[in-house]
Amino acid sequence: MKKILMLLFSLSLTFLLCQKVELKKVTDSSQVFKGEIAGVPITIQLYFAGIADCSLYQYFVDGWYYYDKYQKKIPLTGIYDYGKLSLFNFGNQQKQSSKSFREQLTSPQKVEKTSEIAEALHPKEKIVFEQNEAKENPVPGHFYLNKKTQPAKLFTSNDMIYRYNNYLILPNNKKINTFDFINKHGGNQLISYISGDNGNRVLLYFEHSSNFNACGMCGASEGEKGYRVLYFTKDWNYKSYEEFLTESCLENIYDTKVTRNKDSKILKFNIKKTESSSSYNITVDLKNASVVKSK
Repeated sequence: MKKILMLLFSLSLTFLLCQKVELKKVTDSSQVFKGEIAGVPITIQLYFAGIADCSLYQYFVDGWYYYDKYQKKIPLTGIYDYGKLSLFNFGNQQKQSSKSFREQLTSPQKVEKTSEIAEALHPKEKIVFEQNEAKENPVPGHFYLNKKTQPAKLFTSNDMIYRYNNYLILPNNKKINTFDFINKHGGNQLISYISGDNGNRVLLYFEHSSNFNACGMCGASEGEKGYRVLYFTKDWNYKSYEEFLTESCLENIYDTKVTRNKDSKILKFNIKKTESSSSYNITVDLKNASVVKSK
């Protein structure tokens, strides 16, 4: 009997350890992409090299590419502009022309003239990838050399270089990134998780900027704050999520009142009336990973 109890305890402990959920934050400042130029396989590595003005939607990149068959690195410099990657190789003048290129891109208006500014510096090669609104994989583009144009592709659905990754490490050796299915801002904190008859839930608290463009609407505000409940199947396959704001510049939610129960495991937020919604309450059960919205 004692051996059976020990076995059950061991199995229970193993099950609990297997059910562990973790959140790991990783900020990327470089990316390696696979792609093609005129059907020929290539590899591109790009590094974040500073913001052009005041927006994380527009930043400089440095790096290289090579044809996979030869693996001879060809240097690149350029700019990421709201999903559009413009990359240039200036040949023997790479260092000097790259510096001049950056010095001229000092505002969003100048970034709009990226191609014109680069052409004045006589690039030897140019590669332009432009992500469409559907964010399809691959990202289409063009390669320019000796006044000839060839089709190009990046085998990815997102060509951002600088990324705020929030990885949820789940049971059954599963991992998801909030960057891929919630938003690009990161800022999540793991509060709790629970399993039930209808599946599993994970409760996250978040704080992040309202706008990557610090010069744009709400860019200099205190940002967005609130809770997210992520829903999973019993096997930890992701299903959906709900978001509950407690403070928001974008939604004009301010001065939220919060009360706690005695053991501080249940929080109640009173969200004031805004121009777009009536007043309502949010009850957050920290222990049971749930959030309920009520009038």
